[in-house]
Amino acid sequence: MRRVPSTLPAVAATPAVRALEKARVVHTLHPYDPEHPADQGHGEAAVAALGADPRQVFKTLVARVDGALTVAVVPVAGSLDLKALAVATGGRKAAMADPADAERATGYVLGGISPLGQRKALPTVVDETALSFATVMVSAGRRGLQVELAPTELVRLTRARTAAIAKGPLAPHHSQARGGPLRGAD
Repeated sequence: MRRVPSTLPAVAATPAVRALEKARVVHTLHPYDPEHPADQGHGEAAVAALGADPRQVFKTLVARVDGALTVAVVPVAGSLDLKALAVATGGRKAAMADPADAERATGYVLGGISPLGQRKALPTVVDETALSFATVMVSAGRRGLQVELAPTELVRLTRARTAAIAKGPLAPHHSQARGGPLRGAD
């Protein structure tokens, strides 16, 4: 994957983008209009706007595991299994973090929280299905901007562990698992 210049207006670098550039990670930015219906989540809005596969676009959630803030990166197609997150981190109990705590710790606003370039490096778990794809998308640090990169680079830069922390329709199609196009679910 090469970094391709966008035909859209210039995109201001976020801490996530700066972290990728500093680490010299190959990535592609995907800007989109972040406006969406109230009944649609930010991840679903990104999938719809970009025409992407919801199993290959990942949302960044912040939870508390035994009281400690922890980042969970799961496919938009699924949801976070809090019990599995607790097990993956060696904890006993997990609950979603208060939104204000998530924003304060990461330095990002809800709907734009990236697992990359956070204000405070938090323990991170990436759902293992990410490794089934040649590339995945995550928030690039603001609403309306996704970044596409190799999942191994995502795991490396966030110092994440991988585990089965998502539930839902997550099995990748074989063509996508072998590096097929990121666009459009069947």
